[in-house]
Amino acid sequence: MNQINNIILPEPTLRRLPWYLAYVETLQKNDVEFVSSTQISRALSVDASQIAKDLSFLNIRGKTRIGYEVAALAEGLSEFLGFSQCHRAYMIGCGSLGEALIRDSGLSKYGLEIVAGFDVNPQVVSRTDLGVPIYHIDRIYEIMEENPASIGILAVPSEMAQESADIAIGAGVKAIWNFTPYRVKVAEGIVMANTSIYAHLALIFNRLNSMER
Repeated sequence: MNQINNIILPEPTLRRLPWYLAYVETLQKNDVEFVSSTQISRALSVDASQIAKDLSFLNIRGKTRIGYEVAALAEGLSEFLGFSQCHRAYMIGCGSLGEALIRDSGLSKYGLEIVAGFDVNPQVVSRTDLGVPIYHIDRIYEIMEENPASIGILAVPSEMAQESADIAIGAGVKAIWNFTPYRVKVAEGIVMANTSIYAHLALIFNRLNSMER
């Protein structure tokens, strides 16, 4: 949960806010000036009353018969979500997934700047074509002093996930974004987010299999 003005923001609301932002940014590119919660509801299949409630947590309210001002809504959502600020990160594990995340320009659009990568494979560590320096994980303490970051993104093999997280946290990382299927444990005070590609893949396979029976 996030907290704003002493109000605890429910996690489901936090998960929906980026949907709203992506939609209103599309409207903004098409020079649309106002949008109603009903229009957002139709586009995203979220109940209009839920949208109004979600946005009220941010003190964003629409005008009767007009709706929300698109530019103001986009700016307010981006600022609240932290996308308008720069958050520096380390890529821990620079194989195929790590490389893809480093090369993903969309992350920087939303405020995440990957400033360095770390790996244990000598062939990966020697790479100079990813746009950021790649170091052996043993150098993370040294690099933290020279080029600090607050977020560690894990894309390592499952058996290395906990150890890699511990090393990153020990070096001073304050948040872990875990892309491995392993459920990493962190101490209180460390921000933790799991993005399991394999869990969602299993969900897709299961639903497909159910449809085919």
